[in-house]
Amino acid sequence: MSSLLCSLATTSTISLLAIPSSSSSSSYSSSLVLYPKPKARNGSTKAARPFRSATARRNDDQNQNSSQENKLDRRNMLIGLGGLYSAANLGSNTLESSAAPIPPPDLSTCRPNLGPPVPYSCCPPTNTTIVDFTLPVNPPMRTRPAAHLASAEYMARYNRAVQLMKNLPANDPCSFMQQSHVHCAYCNGAYFYPAAQGLNRGEIQVHGNWLFFPFHRWYLYFHERILGNLIGDPTFALPYWNWDSPYGMYTPYMYTDGRTYPALFNERRRQEIYTRPVNLATGGSSTMTPEQIANNNCTVMYNEMIRTATTLESFMGAPYPRGNAVPNGPGTSERGSHNAVHNWCGDPRQPAQEDMGNFYSAGRDPIFYGHHSNVDRMWTIWRQGRPNNQRDFTDTDYLNTQFLFYDENRRLVRVRVADCLDNARLGYQFQTNGVFVTWTDCRPFARVRGRRAARISDAPKLETLEFPLKLDKVVKVRIPRPRKLRTSEEKEKEVELLLIEDVEVDIGEFAKFNVFVYEEEDDFDDLNKAEYLGTFSHVPHKHDTPMKIKAQERLELNALLEDLDVEGDEEILITLVPLAGDITIGGIKITYAPSSA
Repeated sequence: MSSLLCSLATTSTISLLAIPSSSSSSSYSSSLVLYPKPKARNGSTKAARPFRSATARRNDDQNQNSSQENKLDRRNMLIGLGGLYSAANLGSNTLESSAAPIPPPDLSTCRPNLGPPVPYSCCPPTNTTIVDFTLPVNPPMRTRPAAHLASAEYMARYNRAVQLMKNLPANDPCSFMQQSHVHCAYCNGAYFYPAAQGLNRGEIQVHGNWLFFPFHRWYLYFHERILGNLIGDPTFALPYWNWDSPYGMYTPYMYTDGRTYPALFNERRRQEIYTRPVNLATGGSSTMTPEQIANNNCTVMYNEMIRTATTLESFMGAPYPRGNAVPNGPGTSERGSHNAVHNWCGDPRQPAQEDMGNFYSAGRDPIFYGHHSNVDRMWTIWRQGRPNNQRDFTDTDYLNTQFLFYDENRRLVRVRVADCLDNARLGYQFQTNGVFVTWTDCRPFARVRGRRAARISDAPKLETLEFPLKLDKVVKVRIPRPRKLRTSEEKEKEVELLLIEDVEVDIGEFAKFNVFVYEEEDDFDDLNKAEYLGTFSHVPHKHDTPMKIKAQERLELNALLEDLDVEGDEEILITLVPLAGDITIGGIKITYAPSSA
């Protein structure tokens, strides 16, 4: 663990939040408010200490046995910050032939008219000449700075680069609007891959599946190179909005001062983002104090990065081979902090939550690229916390999937997923000096530990619910567990999952619900507790016709059952709390999947 993280972990009695400056200073990292330690909850035997070290937290809980200690150590192994962003040894780059990887789109068949409520086209200029990407050999390392720590000189340089990009002709593939269209086309049903080898033609979608992280990494990689080329600086790197840390939860100054940095400002944003910290728990407005938001955010990050993200599919999203229907099984990070920040920045005054609140328009806001730079950083952190042989899918349908991007020389470049797995091989890293990864120590406490069968006997059983079930109010239900008291070997081999099936939402509306296990106090605003399991959310897309879409929610239970000490229970109480949107669910069950998947 780095000395910086250790030094923060010792300040266990306070929370730290950065307050945005109204001046044009280079950063506001030194403007801090020290919040007092939260008071103990009513009826609870423990106080909420969101930023205590993992060791201190374990010592506080005298009821934990040694076998559970070992598993918690394994879950908290994620941060060995020394060398966190160094290159991984990926072995041979030679891939075996694959039966059905998704090929790049044919740009000439791009569907031009997306809507409603506003008809919109995001098809790029066409080009019949395609060059294949080759990994650079010993590239100079570019460092992406934390936006809240960026200097005035950097912010001015970034503003100039974006302004030059905005000044390019509208049909130039390097122009800012054309760059925003890249995201629009890949995310809103504008592209299809052709039928071949007995496989049907299919829509290309880079959200809700295992292409989410690779596509966005490639997208930012070329966007960054274009910006650097426009200002003649090959060392230029995009900033990342460090919203996962209490120091970076406020909107970075470079995006808030429209007079000093006009190219980075956007009128179409939720106005609260200029005065309040980002709310990763709801992605929307809240009356909670900044301290409460910080506590919730820390638990959200711990859950989606560690506690419920032990397998590749849980974190990365559902597999998406060619010829199959587009899956909608987003991973923990995508449906959690990623979607929350999109909705938080979207403008509710606009017809479709433009810009950040809708995937068709999100790339029109410069803050999108700072947001996704941090999403990309989350992928790097997650990979570096895992053994080398458990960092990536080995399925060649994944590794050989291809995309097309225009580079800084306006060449149309074909890239593979396999070539972007390690950011260092692409020649960039993330600033770590002065950046605190606090959420690794945010393992939440249980309100109550131990068996609770008698206390939930009045809750309805699963068989009494009628599906499809409209989620227009809080729903509590007892879910039977096929197995109980699994051995350590069984839990190492298989992960226990809560599956919420056929979650139906309107494609054009933001939708979200949170999931709790054994939440008996009905305190759904406070997520800083072990009873909080995770979230489902959907960011609006544009499409040629209004439609409902279905998604699958996959939530890992192993760690939560240990934290609550209820591994012997034959059934568990699940609470679904709707927060936004028209949601219907098709079923709920507990199942098991290989831990290596």
